[in-house]
This record gives sequence, structure tokens and C-alpha cells, in this order.
Amino acid sequence: MLIDGESVRLWNVPQLNNLRLMRATYITYAFSRHVHDYYAIGVIESGVQTFSYRRERHFTQPHGMFLLNPDEPHDGGAATSAGFTYRVIYPEAAMMQQIAAEIVGHDRDVPFFSQSVIDDPGIYHAFQRLHVALEAEGSALEQQSRLLMLLAKLITRYADARFQPRTLGSERREIARARSYLNEHYEQDVTLEELGQVVGLSPYYLVRIFHREVGLPPHAYLASVRIRRAQSLLTAGSPIAEVAYATGFSSQSHLTNTFKRFIGVTPSQYAHQRKILQDG
Repeated sequence: MLIDGESVRLWNVPQLNNLRLMRATYITYAFSRHVHDYYAIGVIESGVQTFSYRRERHFTQPHGMFLLNPDEPHDGGAATSAGFTYRVIYPEAAMMQQIAAEIVGHDRDVPFFSQSVIDDPGIYHAFQRLHVALEAEGSALEQQSRLLMLLAKLITRYADARFQPRTLGSERREIARARSYLNEHYEQDVTLEELGQVVGLSPYYLVRIFHREVGLPPHAYLASVRIRRAQSLLTAGSPIAEVAYATGFSSQSHLTNTFKRFIGVTPSQYAHQRKILQDG
């Protein structure tokens, strides 16, 4: 039972094979010792978490990260009376094994992490950006790409076995085809698997080489294409709600948030400024 100041939200993301996520603040609540057949990967946003795992007592500090393997008994709770706030994802073992195989280019065993608490600011911030993207509105391409790259970084840096990414080649034709596909299908919710099939590359390899050749990951390139098209439609006088639908955004607020990040003003401000320029 939650007390005042405690909160918890659990949800699934259908386009990520129903990946489970949680965001919670706990003060006195503590998990009993238990086990599950999937990973638990999380970050501490504030406070200090403690848990017993693999015959040791661990503490996760603010901006720290914890990695729990499947089928390993553990408990968990607050280390101080102030409680803690954290975000967690629960990827299935099959998902982690698939990503491990994509990293090296052939089948591999399920990754195992003997280091249960890590301090890696880069991965911490990547995890936060992913979790926020999975909680808010976003394209399937963004959600899939962020999850894939985060889990790949964890596997290559912290898994006990060595997972060396295969060397990037020179697939410029494939990347040109990927860009053309995104340019032509910007209004659709293109998935990473779909884009990979179009160009004949695995999702992980595609994201890496696309980023190298273009300077942006595929989801950021798609967002840029959508915003350019939105600018044209707004200049032509189209209503903002219609522009959002026509350019593949899930809602008007999704368009507004993305537009302001890219252009520095909201769509309504942009349309107003363009009208003033045209009338002048």
C-alpha cells in the first residue's frame, strides 16, 4: 500500500513487443525477495536505493544505474527515510539475446551482467531520454532506435562476455535508399524493422551507419523531414491540426513540442510570423 508522497506508474509499449516500464517514488515501501525471468534495468533520479542481490547488499546513488539479470533473487527499497525515485525497464531475455546477435553479426548467448550497479553518466542520460520518449508521444522509429542503442551500449560495455560490434562498411547506396524512403513516407509511422528490410540491413547496423553517413540517427532525420514539410504547409495557411495529421505526428501537441525544439517557436507563432511577412 502506498503512503503519501509515494507513487507508481506501470505501462507497456506495444510497438516494442510490449516492453514493460515503471516510474515510481518509494519512501517506506520495500519489495520482498523475489525472482523474475526478465531483466530489470533502471536509474535512480533522486534518493538512494538499496537491494540485496547475488549475496551482497548494494546501494544505488542518484544518477546511478542498476542491472539485474533474469532468474536472480533480489529485493529492494529505500536506503534512507527520504525515499527514492527511479525509472525502470524490463526487457525480455530474448530481446537482449537478439540485440547481442545484431551487435556481432551472428548468434550469441543471452548477455549476463555481473556488475549490478554502474556509474556511467552517458548511459544514464541516454536511459532518461529513452524512458521519457516511451512515456510521452513519439514515433516508433525514435522509440525503437533509442531502446536498441541503449541496450547495445550496456551489452558492449558491461556484459561479462565480449560483444565486439562488427566493423562498418560503405553502404552509401543503402543509406541513400533509406533517406529516400523516409522522405517519401514521412507521414507514416515507419518502424526500424521496416526501414531495415527496405535497405537489407539489420536494425542495429542500420542505425550506426546511418548516423555515420548522415550525421543524425534515422528518427532525428525523419523528424527533420516532417518539420520541413510542416513549415511548408503552415506557410500555405493550413490549420495546425491538419498539419500535424498530414506530417505524421500523433497529435497537435506532438507537432508543437517537436516544432519548437527544431525551429525555436511554436507552429502558431511560425504561421503568424509568416503571415506578417507575406502581408508586408
